[in-house]
Amino acid sequence: MLTLYVKTGCPYCAKVLTAGEELGIDFDIRNVSDDAISDELVARGGKRQMPYLVDTEKNVEMYESEDIVAYLHQRFAV
Repeated sequence: MLTLYVKTGCPYCAKVLTAGEELGIDFDIRNVSDDAISDELVARGGKRQMPYLVDTEKNVEMYESEDIVAYLHQRFAV
């Protein structure tokens, strides 16, 4: 399962979401506008930075939109 922590209006988050759409990926979207989700992100990754990807199947967690997009293309491109 892929979980993506995002913030509404974040251009970096939009970049990752667009890449996901192009690759046909369904994310479990977690929006940090909810304080509980924001606290969950900080507890998980150590900082309140978006986007943040969690790939439980591969045990991968990462920040940085460019890194996330590259990872998605590496993992899901046909």
